[in-house]
Order: sequence, then structure tokens, then C-alpha cells
Amino acid sequence: MNYRHAYHAGNFADVVKHIILTRILEYMKLKDAAFRVIDTHAGIGLYDLMGPEAAKTIEWKSGIFRLMEAVDNNELDAETSALIAPFINAVKAQNTTSDIRYYPGSPLLTRHLLRKQDRLSALELHPNDVKTLAKLFDGDYQVRVTHLDGWLAMGAHLPPKEKRGVVLVDPPFEIGGEFDRLASNLAKAHKKFSGGTYALWYPVKDHREVKRFHQALYDTGIQKIMVAELSIRAASLEPRLDGTGMVIVNPPYVLEKELKLILPALVKLLCEDKGAGYRLNWIRKEGDGA
Repeated sequence: MNYRHAYHAGNFADVVKHIILTRILEYMKLKDAAFRVIDTHAGIGLYDLMGPEAAKTIEWKSGIFRLMEAVDNNELDAETSALIAPFINAVKAQNTTSDIRYYPGSPLLTRHLLRKQDRLSALELHPNDVKTLAKLFDGDYQVRVTHLDGWLAMGAHLPPKEKRGVVLVDPPFEIGGEFDRLASNLAKAHKKFSGGTYALWYPVKDHREVKRFHQALYDTGIQKIMVAELSIRAASLEPRLDGTGMVIVNPPYVLEKELKLILPALVKLLCEDKGAGYRLNWIRKEGDGA
């Protein structure tokens, strides 16, 4: 309840997470049928990078600022630039000048990419944040903002009536047990909506916990679980945010190929030392036994 993403908005973890989200949504749009996005920990939707919270940490300078600078200077190859263009355009859409002051969180980023037939369910538990989020989308018939614990939504809001959907789970990880909650709630949600695409974010801080989390995901027996991680430095002796991870269940079939282009480019741009890198692997593939 005390977590404020405004301190971290636009950092390297946001950049990686949101680029992956945009690639998933762009794939969903290839079919005419409507889909729903369920954002379980939506936040306030839009972040002022010049505000007091972001100014205190300036994490965005080593995240979205570096990426936008590289784009403006044409430092990325054409194929990678095309893949991240939906994300870049969504960020630029929130800014009236070439300088990036406002950064869209996942609900606003998602809304920018939706077609007229698609819908967004944005859930937020914090009483002040949900009011801010609701005001942002006031009058938007394609978005429903709900004051609710996002963990509950993985059962109560599934399956969506559209029968196609993306579930983004982006918990703050400010209390213990979040890895366990991710794995257990995914297992419950998958039983209700096995055909959905799930995108689960996690921090790479305690590497032993991450390894245990991956084993817990394997133990669910769910097939088609892919993991993408990007680290900006070598593993620290004491827990700190060395990297960012995304678990994607039922990923678009093109996503692995796309990330093999995107992640190396992001490592080069966002790295802090020679220990930076990425990994892209499968916890379970289709056809693996439980």
C-alpha cells in the first residue's frame, strides 16, 4: 500500500517490460476478433518524470532517456527500430515536445494500442492511486477502472467475455511472498483461462529466489512458459535490482524471434558494466510432460 511507482517510472525495468507488452499486443491485433487486457496492478497510469518522486531517484535517465536518445540518433538497426516503434510512439504521444517529461504506465500504454473493439480492465488497490487512474480514463468506454486487489482479479475476472486476452501481472514486490503468489495465482488463473496470454513481471534481485520461482512455475505443469531476463550489471553480493524479468505464458509464436533482436540491443544501451546480459529460455515448451 505504500509503494509508489513514480520513483521508478521509466527505468530500465519499465522499458524492457513495456516493450515486451507492446509486442504481445501488436500480435493480438493481427486478428480482427476483440481482446481484453487485464492489468492487475495498474498504478496511476501516467508519470511526471520531472515530478518530486522521479526527480529524487532519476532512474529514468538510465532507462527511457537512454533509449529515446538512441532512437533520435539512429543508433538502432532498422529491424529493431521497427519492433520497438509502437512503444516509442506511445511514449511520444504523451509528450508535446521532443523532450520526454511524461511516461505512460502499462494501462495508458495499453490504451494507446487498443483498437475500437478491444477493452482494458485496469485494477488498482491503493485508494489514492485508483482515483487518479479513474480520472485519467474518465469517460473512456473502452477502459474499466476497478478498486480491487489485483491478485483477486486473476480468478474473478477470468475468463474475459471476449475469449481472447492478455493478463499483465506487475506486483510491487514490496512485501515477501510475491514470487509464491505469482506462481500460485498463475496456476489458478490458467485453470479458468488456459488460452490466455499471461505476462508476469519480476525483479532480478535475489537470484536464489528467482531460481526457486522458475522451479515453482515448472512444477505447475503449465506448458508454453517462456522467460526473458535482462541484467544491467553482474550479480550483486547484496540484493539490489540487477535485472528485470518477464514470464510469458502462451507467448505469440513470433515473440522469441523478436526478443532475440530486441534484448541484445537493449543490453548494449542500458548496461552499467561488463556483467550485463540477457537470457531467453523456456521453462516448459508445448508437449513437455507435467
